[in-house]
Amino acid sequence: MSVREMVQNMINELTEALTDAEKHDSGNGAAGTRVRKVMQSCKGMAQDVRVRIQGDKNSR
Repeated sequence: MSVREMVQNMINELTEALTDAEKHDSGNGAAGTRVRKVMQSCKGMAQDVRVRIQGDKNSR
């Protein structure tokens, strides 16, 4: 998977989380839990992107 695809997957997940973020802002606690889950997933994906980019940089 390319770095572009990795970043696009993160963007897609965050975009999908917007609905739950709005629900959370309206007082829905369960929606907040779902947003936190997406944030944790994106954190892992961001780390994967960082590792990939660093590896590419070191191999050049």
